[in-house]
Amino acid sequence: MAQDTLTAFFGWLTILHIGLFTLSTILLMLLQDWVARLHGRMFGLAPADVSLTIYRWLGTYKIVIFATALGPWVALQLI
Repeated sequence: MAQDTLTAFFGWLTILHIGLFTLSTILLMLLQDWVARLHGRMFGLAPADVSLTIYRWLGTYKIVIFATALGPWVALQLI
C-alpha cells in the first residue's frame, strides 16, 4: 500500500473512533441513571459499580484510539 493511502485510512479511522468516543461519552453523561439501572439489573451490579466500569471502559477505549489509530497516523505524517 502507498503511504498516502495508509495516511488517509488512519486519518479517517481516527475521526471515526473519536466521533464514536465522543458520542458514547455524551450519551453516557446524559443517560447515566438509566444506563446504571439497566446494566445493574442485567448484570447484578450496584449503580456505583456500573459507573466505574463505564468510565474504565471509556479510558481503555481512549488508549486504544491513541495506540491503533492516532499513533500510526501521526507517525505517517512525520515520515
